Amino acid sequence: MYIFAKSLLGMQFKYPELLWALLLLLIPIFIHLFQLRRFKKTPFTNVFFLQKVQAESRRSNTLKKWLLLFSRLALLTALIVAFAQPYFAANSAFKKKDIVLFLDNSFSNQAKVDNVSLLENSVQELIKSIPPKETFTLFTNESVYRNVTIVDIQKELLALPGTSKQLKLNEILLKANSLFTDDTTREKDLILISDFQQRIASDEIDSTLNVRKYLIPLASNKIENIAIDSMYLGDIGLENIDLVARLSTNTKIESTPVSLFDNDRLIAKTAALFTANRTAEVHFTLPIEQIIQGKIEISDTGLGYDNQLYFNIDEKMKIKVLAIGSANAEYLSKIYPKDEFAFTNWSLPKLNYGALEEQNLIILNEIEEIPNALTIGLKSFTDTGGSLVVIPAYDLNLESYNRLLNPLMATSLIGSMIEERKITDISFSNPLYSNVFKERITNFQYPVVDQYYRIRTSQPYILRFQDGEPFLLGSDKRYLFTASISNENSNFKNSPLIVPTFYNIGSNSLKLPPFYLTIGGTNEIDIPIPLTKDHILKVSKEGYEFIPQQKSMAKMVTLTLGDQDLTPGIYKVTNNGAVVLHVSLNFNRDESDLRYIDLSLIKGFSKQNSVSALFEAMQNDNAIKELWKWFVILALLFLIIEIFIQKYL
Repeated sequence: MYIFAKSLLGMQFKYPELLWALLLLLIPIFIHLFQLRRFKKTPFTNVFFLQKVQAESRRSNTLKKWLLLFSRLALLTALIVAFAQPYFAANSAFKKKDIVLFLDNSFSNQAKVDNVSLLENSVQELIKSIPPKETFTLFTNESVYRNVTIVDIQKELLALPGTSKQLKLNEILLKANSLFTDDTTREKDLILISDFQQRIASDEIDSTLNVRKYLIPLASNKIENIAIDSMYLGDIGLENIDLVARLSTNTKIESTPVSLFDNDRLIAKTAALFTANRTAEVHFTLPIEQIIQGKIEISDTGLGYDNQLYFNIDEKMKIKVLAIGSANAEYLSKIYPKDEFAFTNWSLPKLNYGALEEQNLIILNEIEEIPNALTIGLKSFTDTGGSLVVIPAYDLNLESYNRLLNPLMATSLIGSMIEERKITDISFSNPLYSNVFKERITNFQYPVVDQYYRIRTSQPYILRFQDGEPFLLGSDKRYLFTASISNENSNFKNSPLIVPTFYNIGSNSLKLPPFYLTIGGTNEIDIPIPLTKDHILKVSKEGYEFIPQQKSMAKMVTLTLGDQDLTPGIYKVTNNGAVVLHVSLNFNRDESDLRYIDLSLIKGFSKQNSVSALFEAMQNDNAIKELWKWFVILALLFLIIEIFIQKYL
């Protein structure tokens, strides 16, 4: 009876032991069955006329007694069940919960719909939907809030800034797994709140065992955005330069105004006309010698972070390149234009050894023998951060070359081979060619050499012959060709490879800041100034100042910008209070691509329409519906029924 009562109608009881009191229902049943009341006989003179009334009274009394019995049994049952406090609840309602939420605060979630950003809307829904006493863990692309309530972090969520950082889906799952407890008895829920841009997708997604996973997409087809993608230098004339800004949009629009500022002063304004593929270019003409701390700006109701692009043009610092040796260096003077490089060519007998330390790049251009004095000077030059390129002569002194190459590059020339070789393989991942080719080409007009030198080295190969032997090798600003590139020995000078090879070697010899850098990457800048002892370079912008990582050498300082929490703008690099140069920083534009992944392709997740709908469903699943009040009302009802029976039957 106890087991039956406990499982009655699927109800559960807070005090199931009180259900033993149902055995008390046997007492009124026994009283009714054994009729413990004794009837006293009373003589009467003539009962002939009462027989019919007497029969009707007995049937009425029997019905009344049965009704009273059932009403009292029902009354007692309702009272006992009420004191046992019955309720309806799922089995999961009493299990402890682990709830981990990921809230995507990347820039794309700052897109506005009805003047409210996606991020702000999701934060408001979280504040309204999560019960005040519910404990959970929330993490964003940058922050983690462990075991908190919504009241604890309400202010932080309302002030949550956007970020250019975006965790991949696989990274989100790995991080979420680390935030769950090890308690296997707990129910675990993982909730991802994001617009699910395509850049969040992962090639492989690790499965999360015993975790219920939910996706809440925030994206809306109503979002329209215009972005300034990039800026670069166009045509360079004798007096003017052409500044080109590239824009893109995800909506149908004909044009938008674009403004150019020097600091806060408006110096030009034009309109960007979009093509059918939803891109546009605008051109600004500036005097060739103009120094500018610039900003290109548009007005847009979509994303805000990509409406400005900061850049600067400082006084041009030229990279110093010195070629030593062959008088035939005309091809080098064409590769190194005068507006970017200070190129000089010296024959070996006329070389000024004192000028070596002033250079950024030295090219040994097919010298037959390297004097000891030059070897010593080149070692000192490379030790202080200088770049060196060695092009061997057709006929050379191996010993003099090895005196230089052994300590600098751990490389030795073994001997010459007279045999035609084609240059067929390019190391596309090498920094010299990483931004040269749009795609990896395998079919081009191969340059050839008639004679080359076999070598022993551990340096990485950059260009190879068809048999895998190196034609160009090196790293860390030290490069070696294994063959003469004179016209008598090779047609390499006529190959398309010669320009990017030598130009990028020259550009990498002194890493001058470009028009702007991207925040988030590791950006290195070479500043060609010597620092005196105990002096350091500082970087500042509008009252914010920090000391970046820097490496000081004899003739330059290398700054590394990467780990700092930086905002877009134009920063000053100062030495003892004096401005050395300006550096412009912008966020990357990856977030401006408002394309989203197909959520049906993400297996193991349940898609939800909104934050409020999900938490309402979770609360309903965990709700406890108490029934004791209804049983008290039922007991009162049976009491009224008993009174009615006693009075009117």
